[in-house]
Amino acid sequence: MSDNLTITLIQSSLHWENPEANLNMFSEKITAIKGKTDLIILPEMFSTGFSLNAEAHAEESKSSSSIEWMKNTAMQKDCAIVGSLMLEESGEYYNRLIWMNSNGKFQQYDKRHLFSFSKEEQIYTAGTERLMVELNGWKICPLVCYDLRFPVWSRNSNDNTYDLLIYVANWPERRNYAWKQLLVARAIENQSYVIGVNRIGNDGNDLYYSGDSMAIDALGNILYHRRDEEDVFTIELKKEDLNTVRKTFQFLKDADSFVIDSKSKIKGH
Repeated sequence: MSDNLTITLIQSSLHWENPEANLNMFSEKITAIKGKTDLIILPEMFSTGFSLNAEAHAEESKSSSSIEWMKNTAMQKDCAIVGSLMLEESGEYYNRLIWMNSNGKFQQYDKRHLFSFSKEEQIYTAGTERLMVELNGWKICPLVCYDLRFPVWSRNSNDNTYDLLIYVANWPERRNYAWKQLLVARAIENQSYVIGVNRIGNDGNDLYYSGDSMAIDALGNILYHRRDEEDVFTIELKKEDLNTVRKTFQFLKDADSFVIDSKSKIKGH
């Protein structure tokens, strides 16, 4: 088995609050992917766009047609798929990232940092634990949009907790400078590959999204960047290159030591 990881980023416009149209659209894009990929990354709230209208559009987590679609698609394509959805569970709403494995089993992460500027925290419940997954020998930490602004939450450790940091997003164009700079910063400070997948186009609130999806290596070099257009891009990440960077520049061992416990409290020691 290769030490490399093949990943497909899907930067797309979204049909506002229309899961059926979005799932059909992504099905077409995924079907058209040529060759083998290990992981497909979709944007934040890929079935609806970033909506606060959870009462009308959130799917019940145990009977979600979008999760079922992810399961069927992952099994058919023989790869993992990740993206976030608007979901309801026990009377509460979540901006929930679903990591769907190729065998149809999934793990989940509830967005920790809710975007108070748009009053997201008044609708959705924040998560309390990070998710770490493994895929083909790679350790991966998937996060959601606004989490990007908070480096402690994504902090890597000297024992290399993860090799790849992923952000799925609906990040408006008017703040895209921060998006681009922070993605590079997260890669450099954590000595990790970083991938950010954002949507494009206008949403139902007439906010414009430029995409600016990116893949970045552990030195901060931009391996892929696309703006203002739909794109399905496949890239191979090389474990040997990552290991060389970490062996040559052993910066993580000099970092402040902090631990995020299960209740997301930060402990310094």
